[in-house]
Amino acid sequence: MAGRVIVGLSGGVDSAVAALLLKQEGYEVLGVFMKNWEEEADGVCTAAEDYDAMRACADHLGIPYYTVNFAKEYKERVFSYFLDEHSKGRTPNPDILCNTEIKFSAFLEFCSAMGADYIATGHYAQLYKSNACLKLLRGADPKKDQSYFLAGLKQSQLKNVLFPVGGLTKAQVRRLAEDFGLPNAKRKDSTGICFIGERDFKQFLMQFLPKSPGDIVDINGRRVGRHDGLMYYTIGQRRGLGIGGTTGGTGESWFVIGKALKKNLLIVQQGEQAELYSTGLSSTCVNWLNPPKAQRFSCTANFRYRQDDQQVEVELKNSGAYVHFCKPQRAVTCGQWVVFYSGEECLGGGPIDAVYPQRDFDLIV
Repeated sequence: MAGRVIVGLSGGVDSAVAALLLKQEGYEVLGVFMKNWEEEADGVCTAAEDYDAMRACADHLGIPYYTVNFAKEYKERVFSYFLDEHSKGRTPNPDILCNTEIKFSAFLEFCSAMGADYIATGHYAQLYKSNACLKLLRGADPKKDQSYFLAGLKQSQLKNVLFPVGGLTKAQVRRLAEDFGLPNAKRKDSTGICFIGERDFKQFLMQFLPKSPGDIVDINGRRVGRHDGLMYYTIGQRRGLGIGGTTGGTGESWFVIGKALKKNLLIVQQGEQAELYSTGLSSTCVNWLNPPKAQRFSCTANFRYRQDDQQVEVELKNSGAYVHFCKPQRAVTCGQWVVFYSGEECLGGGPIDAVYPQRDFDLIV
């Protein structure tokens, strides 16, 4: 036997094929379904459907499966942070925190207690061992690569992890599922933030962060509309502002360019003007999968998921970094993550804490 591996089965085709491949390789495979969100509160429940899909696949594969409830841990470690960041006017990425705090922490601890030699997930990423250190590489399918969401992990969290579908394309995964007759071979991929899915983001957030209405103004302080609360909007947002027909404008689309938190003002402008762009950022806490060899170096970076690589210059500062963009970047947003790459290798990343040039809109408007 190659060893005992516990696979995080979500009900989706990726994790099911991961379990299939591991079984074919001779591993003793067990499946675990993680329930991370108690959805009854808002009347929307997909967990039952996900569980039924997982069970059907596990039965088809002939592997035992378990269910573990991490809803308490998720609420305390991920969702509370998500709400706190939004209340501060930032735009967090809870999917990254879900990986660092739940899938590769709480789940990892559970699997260790179960006597697992390895854990496995359906992530589109790859691991390469070099000189006793692991390197995290992009998944083979550039359209599905999920290394961005794994940038917060440490060597200790990855040392016994397997990503069986990381070297495959999504089309290949679907084909394997169909060839083996997996019940979920054609099941639709999940989208959106893990606990929100395809629901309306603003309506979801309103259940937890009540409205705090204020004015929408342009850079000159001219009132152009009303907002429901600064936490419902993000930098670069164009849709859902309700000011498309404002008179006296240029006819171009309106974009969110900032927030005056003390005055409760949402700042907008028409067109893609300079205020929508920045030349650098800082992160006070960067996770490096392997420590950089120099205090200053060049690499590429992504400031949001599925962004094309952008050339940057990085200067390490204590536990964080200052990042200079080789060309101005559009709508870089505090709370999101900057993730660094060297070719196919994901070097690490951290939350964006400041964007330059800094603009204190409470003083400007």
